[in-house]
Amino acid sequence: MEITKSISIFILAGLCEIGGGYLIWLWLKEDKPVWYGIIGAFILVFYGVVATWQTENFARVYATYGGFFIVMSILWSMKFDKFIPDKYDIIGAIIAIIGVGIIYYAPRD
Repeated sequence: MEITKSISIFILAGLCEIGGGYLIWLWLKEDKPVWYGIIGAFILVFYGVVATWQTENFARVYATYGGFFIVMSILWSMKFDKFIPDKYDIIGAIIAIIGVGIIYYAPRD
């Protein structure tokens, strides 16, 4: 159950960072209204709070979040920007998520 909770927190953090960043991107790069940027900024602040809900130390949380961010960024861009990942994008994402799984969830003495 702890792993499920932890993964859920990583996913929520990813949605906050990617979603907030995407709203700011749309505001600045695609001339959306300023309120896109304001909402994006609030969501990004919430991302910083969500990350603190993890039980591990800062280094492991942020290192592991990086792998989740890679995978979620590809999925986000597939959904919202019609991005089609190539085999190297997929291989890299798999390697990243396996690597961070080891960093965060490996049993320690």
